[in-house]
Amino acid sequence: MCPEDAGHGSLVLVPVPIDPGAIMATALTAVGLQRVRGLRHFVAENPRTARRFLAPVLEAPIQQVAFAELSQHTPESQLDQLLAPLLEGIDCGLVSEAGSPAVADPGAALVARAHARGLRVEPLVGASALLLAVMASGLNGQAFRFVGYLPRNPAARITSLHALETESARRQESVWFIETPYRNLALWSALLETLAPQTRIALSAALGTPAALSLTASVDHWRRKPTPAIDRLPAVFGVQAPPLSAAAPSSPKRPR
Repeated sequence: MCPEDAGHGSLVLVPVPIDPGAIMATALTAVGLQRVRGLRHFVAENPRTARRFLAPVLEAPIQQVAFAELSQHTPESQLDQLLAPLLEGIDCGLVSEAGSPAVADPGAALVARAHARGLRVEPLVGASALLLAVMASGLNGQAFRFVGYLPRNPAARITSLHALETESARRQESVWFIETPYRNLALWSALLETLAPQTRIALSAALGTPAALSLTASVDHWRRKPTPAIDRLPAVFGVQAPPLSAAAPSSPKRPR
């Protein structure tokens, strides 16, 4: 559907810093920052932290800026209400909790609804943990797939990893996923126990902070190294298997 812009506002997708200790000005280009300054309406995953990030860069006092909440628990029936300012000709910013909105983020539902209503969607350039991880990994950045969260059930997670590794080898693409920070170590153990020795694992954690790390090595290499210090850190994981003709048989699982 072509946007019906006449008289309608835009849904402005506003990236925020990945590092919660950073300032908003570091997450946007100069052009993006100028675009955000004049906004008076925002939809945010967490309005409290959104206010803290945005207050220093907005032209209006933060008390005069309206914030509505959009989380994973927001029912679809409320999406039109969140878009109401746009129908009145008012631009509205969409803010994620960290990084770029609508990427592994509940804001995707609002963006989809805006398109369905013929409203203009305006993405601003800014930080994305996924793209930063792909850039820093050395894995295939031409063909890659993001699958979000893997299954929490251990058996289902192993099945999923085997399937993703096989597809990576067949298609020669890198596969990317994330995990709730307090389950990082469980996922890391599953990767080393499940994947073939020649499969490469890329790990990026605490991106956008002074403690950021981005490391890539084969499963065989990782098995001989101490577990990285990633417990409770926001992390992105990438996997790329060698071509099927070059893949080695899986080695026995390492002992826990």
